[in-house]
Amino acid sequence: MACSSSGQGRRPLKAEITGSNPVQAVNISKEVIMWFIRIAKRVLLFVVLNILIILTISITLSILGVKPYLTASGIDYKSLLIFCLVWGMGGAFISLMLSRVMARWMMGVRLIDPNTRDPHLRWLVDTVYRLARQAGISKMPWVGIYISPEVNAFATGPTRNRSLVAVSSGLLETMNEDEIEGVLGHEVSHIANGDMVTMTLLQGVINAIVMFLARVIAFVLVRRDGERDSSGIRYLITMFFEIFLSFFGMILIAWFSRYREFEADKGGANLSGREKMIMALERLKKTLERADLCDAESFRAFKISSKKGGFLRLFATHPPLDERIRRLREIY
Repeated sequence: MACSSSGQGRRPLKAEITGSNPVQAVNISKEVIMWFIRIAKRVLLFVVLNILIILTISITLSILGVKPYLTASGIDYKSLLIFCLVWGMGGAFISLMLSRVMARWMMGVRLIDPNTRDPHLRWLVDTVYRLARQAGISKMPWVGIYISPEVNAFATGPTRNRSLVAVSSGLLETMNEDEIEGVLGHEVSHIANGDMVTMTLLQGVINAIVMFLARVIAFVLVRRDGERDSSGIRYLITMFFEIFLSFFGMILIAWFSRYREFEADKGGANLSGREKMIMALERLKKTLERADLCDAESFRAFKISSKKGGFLRLFATHPPLDERIRRLREIY
């Protein structure tokens, strides 16, 4: 599917990003091998990250002297609370601290040299830096690109001064410079607002609450019995309630995510200009509408956020584009 657009300042960048000749034939075998390599890297990173989390949290619990929360007399609620907080918050914050590295590995982000002589890439870096200075960020974010047909961009990083802004090749090919600047303003606003840290805190607290409640409920439902070992049943009930309660946590996290998207839209409008922010959202809307007509696989993830109703909207991390555009028009 070709999602083309017109507008002043539009620049086809795919050949420059990939470094390949645009008329060169695609080598299918090589593409398949590269796809498997990317998947293998993601799996490896996932395994390594989880091993690191387990080791770090286990050592932390040992240092804190946290004892088993199940005792002969029942639950030691203090030990259980510490256990859940360390596991719930620990995993979230370790992921946050490694978020820039994880993004580079999992998304295949290629960092742009700030001193690049490529005029198009230089414009991208300079624009991010200018918006970051306007937002009061003292240390400039890493700026990167990754190969993907999706019209997408993201910001990540553990702090305002250790952040990454990455854009997809699909976005650079589809949007013009004004629209791209609106997207960049939105992402820089996420960094300036400290959204990554706030989301991590919220996720960690919800993780801890879910773990705590699931274990208390499991203990109440399955009392210790002197004639049989009920630990296996207790474990299964704990897993069931962790999954069940996590759905309510997901609704709360999704609600806050939608709220921060509205705030990032507002911040992006302040940094790059309201019209550029609106133009970017309208271009994304047109691209998604065309993708819907073509039933493009790469855009199916956006369909929930573009619908106006339904139960699944509770789990949408992004508000409908029409609502985001309407709010921007009403604010100014």
